[in-house]
Amino acid sequence: TSCFQSIPTINSLRSFILTFIGFFLWGASLLLLFGGIFVILTYKSYRVFFPNQFLILPGWLAILAAILLFPAGLLAVSIPVRSSHYSQGILMYLLLVLFCLETSSVAMTQVYSAKACYQLKSSLDHIFHQYNWSFPHHCNTEIVDSVHKQLKCCGIYNYTDWTEGLPKYLHSGHILVPKSCCKETFLDCNSDLNQSEKLFKEGCLMKLQKRLHFITQYMAWCCVLVICLEVLAAVSNGILMKAPLAQEFCISPFS
Repeated sequence: TSCFQSIPTINSLRSFILTFIGFFLWGASLLLLFGGIFVILTYKSYRVFFPNQFLILPGWLAILAAILLFPAGLLAVSIPVRSSHYSQGILMYLLLVLFCLETSSVAMTQVYSAKACYQLKSSLDHIFHQYNWSFPHHCNTEIVDSVHKQLKCCGIYNYTDWTEGLPKYLHSGHILVPKSCCKETFLDCNSDLNQSEKLFKEGCLMKLQKRLHFITQYMAWCCVLVICLEVLAAVSNGILMKAPLAQEFCISPFS
């Protein structure tokens, strides 16, 4: 008499896919964690330019989703090894919560970043026009110098702003720009506008808009990738929940 278990090949394939997706969910959690931290750090570094404090909320949602992705990946990996309807149900609910968090994070990032870009110009105009040459430790003056150094930019649109709308400073007939506009590689830079090769030429508005655009695109693509993985995990898990238990068949040579 020979006996064998009827384990459908298709179920084994689904189990393998679920395990594979579980490892990808762990990797995706790191991507979301990095994105959330980047959003929060960007807001804290330049919050003076962003009146809307809700810009930080998508970052915290992304971090929360990244934390929940780890147990979701653990369940996805362990379910094919130990088929438990209780674990499979928890995974389903966890994937649903993650789907809601990620779609909310994407929507909020898109809405708040659009508002931030709209408000950014007026914030920069106000702070840069308060630049005080006589008091280098003035609050707005320190903010402008810090932004120049961090973003490697000069002025709002470009370095020539210091000859037009922004407060200018004349010395021996030469127009000077803030010392923070000098490139670090030129130690002999004397902030003279005529030595433009030693100055940062790109404006700070463009730099900040590029950073916001990068954050928006990064968060959007990360969440889309994770949502696709979660849908595949949910489909595979749902099929495994309906799969029949393995049955043993015996064939007798005398039958």
